[in-house]
Amino acid sequence: MRPVVQDFVHRALMNEDIAGKTVLEVGSYNVNGSVRPYIESLEPAKYVGLDMREGPGVDLTWDCERLDELGLDWDLVVSTEMLEHAHDWRACMTQMATAVTPGGLLLVTTVSPGFPYHGYPSDFWRFPLEDLGCITETLGLDNFMLEDGREWMVAVLARKPLDWDKPGSLDDITVPGVT
Repeated sequence: MRPVVQDFVHRALMNEDIAGKTVLEVGSYNVNGSVRPYIESLEPAKYVGLDMREGPGVDLTWDCERLDELGLDWDLVVSTEMLEHAHDWRACMTQMATAVTPGGLLLVTTVSPGFPYHGYPSDFWRFPLEDLGCITETLGLDNFMLEDGREWMVAVLARKPLDWDKPGSLDDITVPGVT
């Protein structure tokens, strides 16, 4: 895990965001570090790491496009450096936003244009900051933190409104593919 990602998570998530809450990590396979130890140090009531394949840090093998089948009551959904690997990023973002309980948080970090290809297991997308902010707003979330970090990282921490009804369509949003 790149230090810039760890730094964002440490600044974005505080004890009151996690202590006694339920946390779902989407894309939890630990390739080169994880935010899990930090989040677990803040004592969530429940922490589930899921990924599309088994491996270190994975509690549940599951596809991010089917999160609704797991239940929709997570206080925090976190996804670090996964979105660029999702073939259908629209479905994954919609599912993650839907999985967050009203009043809960969605934290996403991903890579922006300029980041080199890293096909483990695949690599499809690059997300400009404006697009990432537009994605969460279109899904009906309130952006709390939106950062264009160093080293081609973009990140968002967004809150789901208490009166959230359903996500907007991401069909009209296009992000650059890997060239």
